[in-house]
Amino acid sequence: MPDLPPSARVVIIGGGISGCSVAYHLAELGWTDIVLLERRHLTCGTTWHAAGLIGQLRASQNMTRLAKYSADLYRRLEAETGLATGFSQRGSMTVALTAARHEELLRQASMARVFGVEVNPLSPGEVTAMYPHLNTADVVGGVHLPGDGQADPANIALALAKGARMRGARIVEGVKALRVTTDRGRVTGVDWQAGDEQGHIAAAMVVNCGGMWGRDLAAKNGVTLPLHACEHFYIVTEAIAGLTRLPVLRVPDECAYYKEDAGKILLGAFEPVAKPWGMDGIREDFCFDQLPEDFDHFEPILQQAVARMPMLAKAGIHTFFNGPESFTPDDRYYLGEAPEVKGYWVAAGYNSIGIVSSGGAGMALAQWMDAGRPPFDLWEVDIRRAQPFQKNRRYLRERVTETLGLLYADHFPYRQMATARGVRRSALHEHLKARGAVFGEVAGWERANWFAAEGETRDYRYSWGRQNWFPNSRSEHMALREGVGLLDMSSFGKIRVEGRDACAVLNRLCANRIDVAPGRIVYTQMLNEAGGIESDLTVTRLSETAFLLVVPAATLQRDLAWVRAHLGDAFAVVTDISAAEAVIEVMGPLSRDLMARVSPEDFSNAAFPFGTARQIELGLGLARAHRVSYVGELGWELYIPTEQAAHAFEVLEAAGADLGLRLCGLHAMDSCRIEKAYRHFGHDITDEDHVLEAGLGFAVDMDKGPFIGREAVLARRALGVSRRLMQFRLTDPEPLLFHNEPILRDGRIVGQISSGAYGHALGAAIGLGYVPCTAPGESAAEMLASGYQIEVAGRRIAAEASLSPLYDPRSLRVKG
Repeated sequence: MPDLPPSARVVIIGGGISGCSVAYHLAELGWTDIVLLERRHLTCGTTWHAAGLIGQLRASQNMTRLAKYSADLYRRLEAETGLATGFSQRGSMTVALTAARHEELLRQASMARVFGVEVNPLSPGEVTAMYPHLNTADVVGGVHLPGDGQADPANIALALAKGARMRGARIVEGVKALRVTTDRGRVTGVDWQAGDEQGHIAAAMVVNCGGMWGRDLAAKNGVTLPLHACEHFYIVTEAIAGLTRLPVLRVPDECAYYKEDAGKILLGAFEPVAKPWGMDGIREDFCFDQLPEDFDHFEPILQQAVARMPMLAKAGIHTFFNGPESFTPDDRYYLGEAPEVKGYWVAAGYNSIGIVSSGGAGMALAQWMDAGRPPFDLWEVDIRRAQPFQKNRRYLRERVTETLGLLYADHFPYRQMATARGVRRSALHEHLKARGAVFGEVAGWERANWFAAEGETRDYRYSWGRQNWFPNSRSEHMALREGVGLLDMSSFGKIRVEGRDACAVLNRLCANRIDVAPGRIVYTQMLNEAGGIESDLTVTRLSETAFLLVVPAATLQRDLAWVRAHLGDAFAVVTDISAAEAVIEVMGPLSRDLMARVSPEDFSNAAFPFGTARQIELGLGLARAHRVSYVGELGWELYIPTEQAAHAFEVLEAAGADLGLRLCGLHAMDSCRIEKAYRHFGHDITDEDHVLEAGLGFAVDMDKGPFIGREAVLARRALGVSRRLMQFRLTDPEPLLFHNEPILRDGRIVGQISSGAYGHALGAAIGLGYVPCTAPGESAAEMLASGYQIEVAGRRIAAEASLSPLYDPRSLRVKG
């Protein structure tokens, strides 16, 4: 009988590095009654065979913050626990074989400077000096990060486990978690089995750190945890005479990484088309197991490696290794509380970067569980981004063949997934496809990003410059600015909240006043207690007791969970009605003319003012027209019963022919909203960004009574903001902005671009980004008096800064 208590504060399932890190950090926070259950032996799943690369620079500031924390943690663990982690800070180097890859590395170097990561660009000669065994004949350049290194994954996990035990956590091997038990949507404990013995631990919280077993364990409770194992290959050479300590080397253009250890070279691969594994489940006795060799699959990588590092031709192969690792549909791991079950937490799906991620992820999750909110913005890895359909195993099997290789693929802007597409389509999909739509994917939705002209290739030609769709999107952009454009936004998340207490619930959740007359549309945010933005949405009052919340497609599950979590005992029902209505946006100066042709309603300003909604006749059917805009022009969003959407589209298309109606895509919408300085959740505004510092104080009603975050807004108003979201226009019309480019104020890096696009009406790249105040409450005039530059791939470019929209600052066009 294992030594297990009848109850615990938390049960952690899985004894890999992720579970051990969560246990360590909860114990560090002073939690007691922590139980970690490992089905076999600690690290026996995937942790034990990881390559152990510690690269601190990630794709965003907060992911870099977590990776840097991991590196710092692994340095100090040995002194704390007495167990060696094998951490060796020998630096890392990435080399580029193409101009496009070099551009990416230079942009990453700029980004690293913002994030406080030391990085040094390298010429081909400097690459040779640092790694003399490398064939650099075709190397364009590289970057060196001296703070990176490598470590022993299993020893790190064991050190974390020891550190957790030293603080009172109980870590038990040989005990399998059979299922998480629940009652009325809340965790109640874990059923376990050890040999022939079975039992139960009562607990209000569990953490699923089950790795490649995590998806199936989560499914038993209806929790969506989309991940799938893939085969991951590497070889280890025999000892090579004279081989000295070398930095970790990545050659992403050849899908390869190299690690020197004890005079041997480990060569690993992230090949473009990976091999999914475990389609029929993972056998019960899997423990420190390897998968069958597949030399044919690995051989192309090896051939390139021998040419890249000729000494490998004479080195014998000591080990050919193939082991499973978990991958997710978007190459980002999962962290946080599952929206389906209260108290069910997740830390899983690390996409082959689990060693560098788990230290920081365990810290962040522990703080989240302890405080009830994340320590900083973690939306990139938040479990609430997962879509329910993504638990489909065929979908996962197809998608992870691609996501493994994307780790080393060119990370071009606007890159679209190629596999497992077409799951969610609007009622207009085939109409748009027939007219040249080129689709992108968000939350599984196929959305028209741009339209190809007749005879043009309907695909992306990726680059860091103006991609092939740039002129098409410019035409769409200018149609929205000068004429009339039509966009399919059926992917919007649509949440209906109704019942006797619906108004009171929403008035407490939202910063703006929701108790308005039926037919009014309210732009608002839902805030957390710190004044950070949990959701950016519009709320339309449909009747005395019914409201429609419209949110981005990507945040629907998050927003549903947030509203439901705050219902309490209120008499109100929350329903996802996203599929019930299609949304057609009619936008531009001529939109009123077009609407008058398809409907007998009065669309004048007096009869149909901005911020109102009403049912209209449209063609032979009915629609609800919302006068709002995300492109900064006169226009209406038409909410149409799904079965009438095709008819409505055909009526609008026919009526707009002589008005020059243009079908427009999401790229044009994005460039228009950037010009108007409209914020985008997940980039410009997050749960870490205070609503006042985001420049959204106009959407906060302090006179309506209590709401979540009100005290934080009052406090910030009293103290003054510590930073402001500003808009920038480059003075040079050629460079492009995407995100994370450094912002310089009077020659010093102070922040980064949160989102960027080309402003076709303004004639240059436009970006948004936060700039710290020199002192709390620094005036707008003082901030604007400084000189600003944006760094693009190492080049500093002067920029015009503004705190009001550079395009139509008084919104005369929107309300005209």
